[in-house]
Amino acid sequence: MTEFIEVPRGLDRVIVADTEIGDVRGEEGFYHYRQYDAVELAERCSFEQVWHLMIHGELPDEAQLAEFKDSAAPYRRLSPELLDLLPHLKGTSPLDGLRTALSAACAARPMRPLIDIDDDARRDDALFACAVTPAILTALWRLSRDEEPLQPREDLGYAANYLYMMTGEAPTEANARAIEHYLILTIDHGFNASTFTSRVITSTGADLGAALVGAVGALSGPLHGGAPSRALDALDAIGSAENIDPWMRGELEAGRRIMGFGHAVYKTDDPRSLHLRDVATELDGDLVEFAKAVERRVVEILAEVKPGRSLYANVEFYAGVVMELAGVPRQMFTPTFTTSRVVGWSANILEQSHDSKIIRPRARYVGPPPPQPVPVAHR
Repeated sequence: MTEFIEVPRGLDRVIVADTEIGDVRGEEGFYHYRQYDAVELAERCSFEQVWHLMIHGELPDEAQLAEFKDSAAPYRRLSPELLDLLPHLKGTSPLDGLRTALSAACAARPMRPLIDIDDDARRDDALFACAVTPAILTALWRLSRDEEPLQPREDLGYAANYLYMMTGEAPTEANARAIEHYLILTIDHGFNASTFTSRVITSTGADLGAALVGAVGALSGPLHGGAPSRALDALDAIGSAENIDPWMRGELEAGRRIMGFGHAVYKTDDPRSLHLRDVATELDGDLVEFAKAVERRVVEILAEVKPGRSLYANVEFYAGVVMELAGVPRQMFTPTFTTSRVVGWSANILEQSHDSKIIRPRARYVGPPPPQPVPVAHR
């Protein structure tokens, strides 16, 4: 008789793979990409440097970085065929449209099953997908506003180009760097739902595009990638400092989730939130001070109402503030998250492609006991 292993709902705390990509230490409030502190990388590196680290396993020297940028540059430009397709997706949200457009771009490349190609080809597919994703998302956004898509500028880096292709204006250095901080901080974060989805699909031997599109689908759920705009909506709903307490207690009494607070892994301050609070402070403005006041009081009320739960602001709370101040429309908050997370997904896909074991767990049947007689059907 086959023996089965019971695991917690949601696979909570279950180790399903070995990885060299990074880890999240929730009790310590620390996470890292490969052997480096992720927050320190955000403070000291460009997005392209960390992108190289995730895909190639090392921070690049000056020559490697230049070669990496040169290799990615052609992939940032949308093909005529893709530009013809995108207007047909005009009625969708950018993230919904990405599922179709990225699938089409990868199919047109064409991408071959990961099981049939070598590491160089896999990395090149990943480079293409990571470079084309922000171009697709910004093009979809502009089309939704009856504006023409923009091709990237050669003189701008990843984050600055993303803002330019979205707004049509070259961003200030402060805004571009603020978004770059956010993008670096959110490249990877353990085996979250979308990352795990990408690895499950990869384990079947599918091509990299299929795994990425599956990850985008997982990210589209509001419990995973949709919280930054919802956290900012909460600030709007509170409106003023004197309304923090009544609003908060009303939400808790109604049993509603407080977006931007609490995390499945962190049992202390989310290091991403702490860093983005500093980034927001540098951008300055009334919104920042109000957000800090809300954070302080909400944490106090949560400690009072839910003692022992250790609920703090998570990355989405100040991510929304930073993106708002840097000029990112709220409808583009989760798509912006996608432009960074696609790099983390790709790193996980490349790693999983070296494991020949398909991911195939079991389910426990809890329906009526079988076999039961089949009722006679009337023909």
